Amino acid sequence: MAFFSFFKRSKEEEQKTLDQGLDKSKQSLLSRIGHAIAGKTTIDDDVLDNLEEALIASDVGVETTLQIIERLQARVKRDKYVGTDELNRIMVDEICQMLDENAGGKDPETDEAAIQKPYVVMVVGVNGVGKTTTIGKLAWQYKQAGKSVYLGAADTFRAAAIEQLCIWGERVGVPVVKQQQGSDPASVAYDTLQSAKANNADVVLIDTAGRLHNKVNLMNELTKIKQVMKKVVPDAPHEVLLVLDGSTGQNAFEQARQFAAATQITSLAVTKLDGTAKGGVVIGISNEMKVPVRYIGLGEKMEDLQHFQREPFVRSILGMD
Repeated sequence: MAFFSFFKRSKEEEQKTLDQGLDKSKQSLLSRIGHAIAGKTTIDDDVLDNLEEALIASDVGVETTLQIIERLQARVKRDKYVGTDELNRIMVDEICQMLDENAGGKDPETDEAAIQKPYVVMVVGVNGVGKTTTIGKLAWQYKQAGKSVYLGAADTFRAAAIEQLCIWGERVGVPVVKQQQGSDPASVAYDTLQSAKANNADVVLIDTAGRLHNKVNLMNELTKIKQVMKKVVPDAPHEVLLVLDGSTGQNAFEQARQFAAATQITSLAVTKLDGTAKGGVVIGISNEMKVPVRYIGLGEKMEDLQHFQREPFVRSILGMD
């Protein structure tokens, strides 16, 4: 069993949660695609122009939309005659292939040789995106898989962040290493790794401050945390997970760009996709940032944080069974 294979639900349960969580995004996108192809039998320039507008309006993003349209143009040219009834099928093919090509980097789940103990994840993201909740859900899922987990409350800027992480620690039943509000975040990270290493823990999740008011300060803080952690675990952090709120649409793109400018991001978690029509943002951000989406949040329950799989996601958002 792979180190990260801790999502225990059946494929049917996962698909049901995915379909329910993406229902508003699917209905919105399918409605726009329906308008794009109305009265057409073949995928011509008019259809592609209308489709471009539909994808941009669905928060896929301009850059990614243009790439999708280019790929569809090439596909239509190659296949000679492509009917509009085939549009969703070839969109699934082309979007999945594009994401495969552009995800960049290695997915730790398929690279077990890279797994160290403890496996250290530094979690970043602005306040309010569901960062601490994502950490709590990840801790629960790791624990369900029999892994020992430590949480580090290195967001010492906001008092509520420490309290919130401690609540999650109690709920999940994992230790939280903390200091007083205003303490040095790097010191908290150092203590967390020391404790985790001494107790032979499998996973360490480090929460960090979520403010973007000064990119230089953010960059310096995250760099310092990384440097200090390496004194305990030389190749830490093994993963820098950026948490984004999918319901904010294009604002999530800007947050991703700003954090990428402040530190090296290796993976993404996109939360709050249930109840929003902005699910297309997952495709756009993953493609534009050249960073793989690892998790998607589809509800409040612990198991509603899913490991992202490209084809099921794209098929679901395009209404393909």
